[in-house]
Amino acid sequence: MYDNFEVTENTFIPLDCLNSPCLASLSPTSIMLLFLTNDFFTPENLFLLISFFALGTVIGSFLNVVIHRLPLAESIVFPNSHCPNCNSAIHFYDNVPVISWLILGGRCRSCRAPISYRYPLVELLTGVVYAVFFWHSGLTYLLPFNILFGTAMIVLIFIDAAHFYLPNAINYPGLVIALIARLLFPLALLSAPFDDLAHYPLNGMINLPLWATSLLGALMGGLAGGGFLWLVGWLWKQLRGIEAMGLGDVKMMLMVGAFLGWRLTLLSIFLAALVGAFTGVTQIVMYQERDFNSKIPFGIFLGLGSIISLLSGAAMIDWYLKTFITN
Repeated sequence: MYDNFEVTENTFIPLDCLNSPCLASLSPTSIMLLFLTNDFFTPENLFLLISFFALGTVIGSFLNVVIHRLPLAESIVFPNSHCPNCNSAIHFYDNVPVISWLILGGRCRSCRAPISYRYPLVELLTGVVYAVFFWHSGLTYLLPFNILFGTAMIVLIFIDAAHFYLPNAINYPGLVIALIARLLFPLALLSAPFDDLAHYPLNGMINLPLWATSLLGALMGGLAGGGFLWLVGWLWKQLRGIEAMGLGDVKMMLMVGAFLGWRLTLLSIFLAALVGAFTGVTQIVMYQERDFNSKIPFGIFLGLGSIISLLSGAAMIDWYLKTFITN
């Protein structure tokens, strides 16, 4: 629909083009002009963009509690936020996302113990993710599900970074929410805005009801994500006698696959492997490490790859196919 056109400063780009694979047909210059000239950036949308960023930083403050307490099997509700060093309660004016950390110089007001940079980082990252998801999805029924997905990825990324642990308390509810989305859209909204339904083999299953096709897509995505990682881990153990992939990674990608579908899930794993390999090589070169059996928290890269795939995976795949396959 949007193939073979260029953007000029007087060109209006429909909002759905911003969220679709038609970006793959644009030159880099056209994409820059698209963001600068499109009617998305109205005062109303800019207000909403800032609002979603602010909401994300507030939610990010709570996610810090989850990231800290969940691996310790502590309640994420009680007691109230407190300094882990001196147990002093954190007052509301010291709990303003990002700003309080900067004002306090990254230290507890009571005991002056350092507060990890992770706290403002999680708040900022969550704010950016929420704002970008609003830009990507608009005020649609899909937006809350995308936000929940991104929230789960952030929690998993930071817990895995600190503990080499991907908790079932995130993976299992995430899988349930993914299945609810897969059923809700075709049954209640008579639509299914999932990438895999528009591509082989699901796009050819015209005799199945939409909800069944959507669920089948979730199953295929789960097998592509969780099944593929499980197979890699099993093969590596047979060949080397070493655990290469924890079940947490498998369960995480089972949840990701159920939501994103097989295409975007495989892209997520590819991006994770690419960035993970680069990180591993950099670590070996910089720190002169020679232990090739050392562990890397792969959940970090899987989470980042999944967020990128949700936002721009369809455009990336279509660009690749158009550039290297169809020509």
